[in-house]
Amino acid sequence: MTREGRPLPSAPDGTRRTMHDISDVPSATDTATANGPAHDHWHASSAEAVATTLGVHPDLGLSDAEVLRRQSLHGPNELVERHRRGPWEILRDQLTSTMVVLLMGAAAVKVLVAILSSDTREWIDALAIAAIVLVNVALGFAQEHRAERAIAALRRLSAPVVQVRRNGQRQECPARDLVAGDVVLLEAGSVVPADARVVSAVGLRVLEAGLTGESVPVDKTRDPVPAAAALGDRLSMVFLGSAVTSGRGTAVVVTTGMRTELGRVATLLQGVDATATPLQQRVARLGAGITAGALAVIAAMAALGMSRGASALEVLLAGVSVAVAAIPEGLPAVMTITLALGAQRMLRHRTLIRRLPAVEALGSVTTICSDKTGTLTQNRMEVAVLDVAGHDVDTQDVGPAGIVDPAGRTTGDLGALVALGVLCNDAAMAPTADTPLATVGDPTETAIIVFAAEQGLWKRDLDTARPRVAEAAFTSERKRMTTIHRVDGPWSPQAHALAPLVRGAEYLAAVKGSADGLLAISTSVLEAGAVVPLSPDLRTRIERAVARFASRGLRVLGVAARPLAALPGQDAEACERELTFVGLIGLVDPPRPEARQAVARCREAGIRPVMITGDHPVTALEIARQLGMADEDARVCSGVDIEAMSDERLRDEAARVAVFARVAPEHKLRIVGALQARGEIVAMTGDGVNDAPALRKANIGIAMGITGTDVAKEAADMVITDDNFATIVQAVEEGRTIYDNVRKFVKYIVTSNSAEVSVLFLSQLAGMPMPMTTLQILWMNFVTDGVPGLALGLEPTEPGTMQRQPFAPGESVFSRGIGRHVVMVGALLTAVAFGVGYWAWRAGHPAWGTMIFVTLTFSQLGHAMAVRSHRLSLWTLGLSGNPVMSWAVLITLGLQLAIVYAPPAQALFGTVPLTAMEMAICSAASLLVFLAVELEKWVLRRQAP
Repeated sequence: MTREGRPLPSAPDGTRRTMHDISDVPSATDTATANGPAHDHWHASSAEAVATTLGVHPDLGLSDAEVLRRQSLHGPNELVERHRRGPWEILRDQLTSTMVVLLMGAAAVKVLVAILSSDTREWIDALAIAAIVLVNVALGFAQEHRAERAIAALRRLSAPVVQVRRNGQRQECPARDLVAGDVVLLEAGSVVPADARVVSAVGLRVLEAGLTGESVPVDKTRDPVPAAAALGDRLSMVFLGSAVTSGRGTAVVVTTGMRTELGRVATLLQGVDATATPLQQRVARLGAGITAGALAVIAAMAALGMSRGASALEVLLAGVSVAVAAIPEGLPAVMTITLALGAQRMLRHRTLIRRLPAVEALGSVTTICSDKTGTLTQNRMEVAVLDVAGHDVDTQDVGPAGIVDPAGRTTGDLGALVALGVLCNDAAMAPTADTPLATVGDPTETAIIVFAAEQGLWKRDLDTARPRVAEAAFTSERKRMTTIHRVDGPWSPQAHALAPLVRGAEYLAAVKGSADGLLAISTSVLEAGAVVPLSPDLRTRIERAVARFASRGLRVLGVAARPLAALPGQDAEACERELTFVGLIGLVDPPRPEARQAVARCREAGIRPVMITGDHPVTALEIARQLGMADEDARVCSGVDIEAMSDERLRDEAARVAVFARVAPEHKLRIVGALQARGEIVAMTGDGVNDAPALRKANIGIAMGITGTDVAKEAADMVITDDNFATIVQAVEEGRTIYDNVRKFVKYIVTSNSAEVSVLFLSQLAGMPMPMTTLQILWMNFVTDGVPGLALGLEPTEPGTMQRQPFAPGESVFSRGIGRHVVMVGALLTAVAFGVGYWAWRAGHPAWGTMIFVTLTFSQLGHAMAVRSHRLSLWTLGLSGNPVMSWAVLITLGLQLAIVYAPPAQALFGTVPLTAMEMAICSAASLLVFLAVELEKWVLRRQAP
């Protein structure tokens, strides 16, 4: 006997089971919960078969001894984190980059020379190089040292305390103590603590958007579903991390921890390494190329020096100068600050950047894989169409008196349909000062009462006129709900259209649910204000309307009624027969108004938008067609289709298919991988837990700020704060602008550094002493290049930015004319600076080295002003277009003059004051570079189509 005095229930096979018997089941669960086919088809087995397999009776639960035994076998119900890359590993990676190693080698040589020569200047040079290395390493470390919190967020989704049935009693236990076979009790507000097979359900509805992408709660049932059902269609299962929105039920835990669907997502997430952005890849190639070139020049200069009898010390010092000249010391700092400034600008446009390289990656995107719900649609249900026996009407075509006339009376069949939808409804209006039509309740039901309120029919008025006196709650078995209302009160204008249905009765049953189910139990229909028999023709017309609305991706509800002479007693379901079918309500999650234009901008910019959703294929395709993402003859690729495809076949399909529906997390991973295998740079949007692995794998992961889960946000590179696809497209434009500015800086700094190296090499070739000190070279690279370089990062968007194709994934940073510019302008800059210096050296000017230093610096400042645009002239841009650049050039110019003429700076940098004539020669020669770049842009404009 139980504590309540009842006998213990029978086991599923009909035998009587004792508490001792429960713990005697030895190993059914030991094999059933192992990774493998056994736990993939719990949803297809009956609840009784699942309980038998797991050795438990749902009315009793497990014994404490059996729980402990199973915990010892399978461990706690929690998600396990992998080893994270620690700070020392990140620091090691920073210190072993090629450019940092080369600079550290140069600093070591300077330290060695300083020790051997006791020269204070060498110590200053060594410290300056070391300081720059420290700054660059610190910036890189700060950028990468972001602890991965995605798994921690996944763990937080587990309910801390759950209601279970053990030892025949209801009790509480920590969620981590659950084992396969535990019987959990679910009710509204519960967070599902593990994957479980539903045993009983009374109006049980669960929100699984985080896992499946479904935007509305799902009705759960104890009935088996086909083994091949997609995750979102496994109605007999509840999953870890989902939330119960209404109803109650019991379920038997089938898998725990990392073996759950959420655990499978965690495993996928941990197995996916973040993909390097195009900029990171291009900068890495740039650094390797610069290092290789510098080493080649150093080797050539060493051979030249040794052939002329130079000492090893002189050869080392020359090599250090070349290394310092070749390495763009300001590049990491300028890159990081430029991206940070871009991130700040994007934040003002509702885009939060979590990882700086994502700013640039947006500008290189070739494919945007977007979720549907909330991103392309408004993430709210809306009444789209009403259908009564005579006709159907799109809601935007409902006239001013289509539902409620000027006297406040509901009118016609449409009025009766809407009034019944409002009565048979558990949602409620919750107006605020800012949102007068705010609601609480199920999205489908709130859509109906909002539409009615917009027409002048308020739920509070109708509930007062026809108060509810009984109800039969929605169940997944019946797929409908029924409310019973008293109608014997005074006449009410709000209920005027219901009069033909009441027919003198004292009560009216309002029924709302599955259209097919209601049609099967209806015997009449409301037509033109009269109740007529449901003829075969009318039945066919209604069935065709249901099919037509479903093909449009609408959620279709049927509405019916029945007059009652008396209350049905305790069984309100008893009145669900011989109904009068009133009509259909078609609802949709409408597309965002701005999404279609955003999709068009994507196509214009050479970016292909692709929809990847867990929603129904018909709904997904209809939305895609409305937005211009898919043609009329387009087809949907489902998760089942992907399962049957090889990787090669999926790569081919990914290039053609614009809509993927009913997909699981591993499907999203494969789709992203297939697109990347084709050379695409992929942006992936998402908001649910199921999106996290694909967000991590994509070149740039974009999480939703409003509906996004913590897991999705932690896995993403950026967060869209308004969940709007149009904001993503705007962010792409900003990303292109930033990448254009980065390319301008690369064009500027590589041209400058190549000229510096060439000047050093030519001076050695001509038998001249080293023309510049290491500190002077560092000054040019970090200050003269860096300050204007930062200003280049603030250039506004150039015309036509979103009318050109994105940069190809493998396209070099030197493509589209930058490589040509570096060679041509670098050669001119070299010729100008070396020519001035060689003339001054031959003429015996003691300041010949300073003249080279000043000429290079002035030329670089003019070059910075000219490269503000790849095509437009400075006169077109104007100085006001980027006032920061003007100030940067003026400030740098002032600092350069101070270095030449201020005695303390002369002693530190080794400069010699120039005469007025020498300064004029340097300035005039420098102007040639600016004029040459303007001429180059003029030619490009003439050649443009």
